Amino acid sequence: LGLGLGLGLGLGLALAIVEGGATMQNGQSPASARSMAMASVSPARSRASRSSLSMHCAEEEFMTNALSVVVLGASGDLAKKKTYPALYDLFVNDLLPRHVTICGYARSHKTIEEFRARIGEKLAGGTDAEKAEFLSRCEYFSGGYDSQEKFTELAGRLTEWEAAQGATATANRLFYFAIPPNVFLDSAAMIKAAAVSPTGWTRLIVEKPFGHDLSSAAALADDMNAIFSEDKIYRIDHYLGKEIVQNLLMLRFGNSFLEPLMNRDHVATVQITFKEDFGTQGRGGYFDSYGIIRDILQNHLMQVLSLVAMEAPVQVAGAASSNAIRDAKVALLRCIAPVALDDVVLGQYVADGAGHAGYLDDATVPAGSVTPTYALACLRIRNPRWDGVPFIVKAGKALDERKAEIRIQFKDAPAGSFMFNDQASLTLTLNPNPNPN
Repeated sequence: LGLGLGLGLGLGLALAIVEGGATMQNGQSPASARSMAMASVSPARSRASRSSLSMHCAEEEFMTNALSVVVLGASGDLAKKKTYPALYDLFVNDLLPRHVTICGYARSHKTIEEFRARIGEKLAGGTDAEKAEFLSRCEYFSGGYDSQEKFTELAGRLTEWEAAQGATATANRLFYFAIPPNVFLDSAAMIKAAAVSPTGWTRLIVEKPFGHDLSSAAALADDMNAIFSEDKIYRIDHYLGKEIVQNLLMLRFGNSFLEPLMNRDHVATVQITFKEDFGTQGRGGYFDSYGIIRDILQNHLMQVLSLVAMEAPVQVAGAASSNAIRDAKVALLRCIAPVALDDVVLGQYVADGAGHAGYLDDATVPAGSVTPTYALACLRIRNPRWDGVPFIVKAGKALDERKAEIRIQFKDAPAGSFMFNDQASLTLTLNPNPNPN
């Protein structure tokens, strides 16, 4: 995939397929699955590493079984720009079986030709033959997310496609939810009622946003667990698939020179920034129901913050590492003091007179909306390592540049700023090449 927000999708998809029932917590994974998945997202991988990983993957049981991947919300932007390119990347690197069926499911009525042309626009890399082969494995089915009749029809088609795959009699099914959270439960209930595989495993991948606030997230988790057991549900944050985020644990805890500096004695401030140079582009109706805080700060940036600031997990590799990393994150998050309003800045972009429309100019945005498109919050971690060090998280749309980075600002050495006329900092760029082209 190269880079961008879609990186984590290949990671999450591969993990959900290859793992034997171990739920990925907060995007972290057992090392055996993680090593395979990372090949699908690393832009610097070598031909030898691809060969080694494909050989390893070929030994996995799912490669010989029938496999259906169902993308719910297949007509949306997330599926087009991220999910299908991630699946394609796995496919061309032999990390999915060539007989796989990938079925898009959405309410929109499309012919299979229209659908394949649409998702084909965003497939990068590979040869023309590989793209054609991948698209030939892609199907489309139209239906409501609460329609048991349509999911029953879908299950019938899946059974037909699985029988034609030429694989073993065991058929596994993976459902990827590229849909709003208000239809998670309907979809999960319909899958349970009509589309569970009769011969293999059935697993769900759930993307953010997971609920609207704490109470709705807790209720959604409880209701989802009432339909599918926890080991069948994979909650992912695709931001964790970015290469620098994947390397944060090694950078922090695998380097003896850096870890002793990561504390209040040496660090003046930490800034985690996400900036986009474009607005809602006609998707303001969706964005307005969440805003920049729910869309970026409380998931993507808080995940990054937890990796930057947490104490060393008991394990970062092996079967127990997933829970160990999650526990270290939770311990850090519990130390963050409630955010004071004086430590928050909110904003909404307006027209600039140079042809760039304002947020309220988007026809899909409700009139008079006060939903923020920019937010900055100063977080304070009350523990011995970080007490007194401000952690600033900020995100916004329609800003002056596209940038995503972690900036660790160190305290001045004695007379350092006078000698060098600058401050020492470590900047980790989350998008090494922000140019989408």
